[in-house]
Amino acid sequence: MPVVRPSDAVVHEIHGARFVSYATPLSGSEELCAWRGEIPAGTKAPVHTVNREEIFHLLTGELLITLDGRAERITAGDTVIINPGTAFGVENPTRQTATSWVTTSIGLRAELADGSVITPPWAN
Repeated sequence: MPVVRPSDAVVHEIHGARFVSYATPLSGSEELCAWRGEIPAGTKAPVHTVNREEIFHLLTGELLITLDGRAERITAGDTVIINPGTAFGVENPTRQTATSWVTTSIGLRAELADGSVITPPWAN
């Protein structure tokens, strides 16, 4: 049984946010990936379209989430289900860092508005 300790988690930073990955193929997961996201105050990540379902649970703070152009303010305890093909954006308009827990299947890719594709190392 793989146990991933906090000291084993791998940290990645992109678009002003920090991703702390726990469940990946490198840590022993065969189907799912999971990570903690840290979104600093004032961060606005670019809108991207995902190819896999993503479950985004806000642990602390408040965020402005955009799904296919529709903005929704979420607070700690809220969960957002992002279906494949959905354009997804995250903004932290507050003065405190927000933290999230995200789960998806291995192979997540995100396409940006300019057509470039990001294959996050914490989701593959």
